[in-house]
Amino acid sequence: MTSTEIAATEAAAPEADPLAASARLHEYSRAANPVGRHAPRIPIRQFPAALHRGLDRTAVVDLDLSSELGIEGPATSPALRASFVHVEPGDDLTTEPVATSELVFVLAGRGATTTAEGTVVGWEAGDLFVVPAGLRSVHAAVEPATFYRVTDEPLLRHLGVAPTEARFPTTRFRGTELRAELARIEADPHALDRNRLSVLMATAEQTRTLTVTNVLWAMYGVVPPGAVQQPHRHQSVALDLILDAPPGCYTLVGRSLSPEGEIVDPVRVDWESGGAFTTPPGLWHAHHNESDQPAHLLPVQDAGLLTHLTALDIRFA
Repeated sequence: MTSTEIAATEAAAPEADPLAASARLHEYSRAANPVGRHAPRIPIRQFPAALHRGLDRTAVVDLDLSSELGIEGPATSPALRASFVHVEPGDDLTTEPVATSELVFVLAGRGATTTAEGTVVGWEAGDLFVVPAGLRSVHAAVEPATFYRVTDEPLLRHLGVAPTEARFPTTRFRGTELRAELARIEADPHALDRNRLSVLMATAEQTRTLTVTNVLWAMYGVVPPGAVQQPHRHQSVALDLILDAPPGCYTLVGRSLSPEGEIVDPVRVDWESGGAFTTPPGLWHAHHNESDQPAHLLPVQDAGLLTHLTALDIRFA
């Protein structure tokens, strides 16, 4: 090819389009569901109570699965970050997450949290409180305190956004009231006819989803001695905190059910008081208590968001 012909070819070639630099095309059947290939599945993972027991210094211990999920961390699921937090007396721990919601359940101790609005939340073991977007909280303890904390920071990080307003007020649920309400539910003559014996917490602003925040869902529940909570599934990720459980309590998790309604080839997750584990979305799971004592749990999910999207799809066997 002569120099004249080369020049003519270059002149005919289209100029590079800077707006197309990020454009990609995928054949539909290979790209419609990237979960399990490009987007790793959420694993079933246990976090032992040893992560927080015996701590003698103020610390945040993230339950971080970000490397397995292939996302920026810390993150326990694509939308949620869970952690164990220990605060020593005389120390202050400040939290100011870029999140719509911050949920705290007190495992041990007593103390107070002061939010940026000047609201002081006194708390003790068994209490749960939620703090909305945009607030700076200072956690101080009057005795060694441990709590379980969940935010939706990974969700906002993925979207590249920051919240602009609070969608609910700082709200406290006293442990004494949670326990009393659960006892009332257990005493109902039809209690054993229900799939779950539990209390769902909600803030008054969530009239559409009936959840504890606009993103988070939280439940205080019991599995009675010798009981089995039959299999169910939902599209939200569950971060399950075990409050107390004697030996013989466990969850079976699997992808499908037999014609008899039993989970096929289940993974068994044994419960540990003060420990936590993840239940991935879409998997069938059933809670078993083979002991002679009740066991209590606190699942936190991103079901507020999924319910708002009408995509929760909860089903019972």
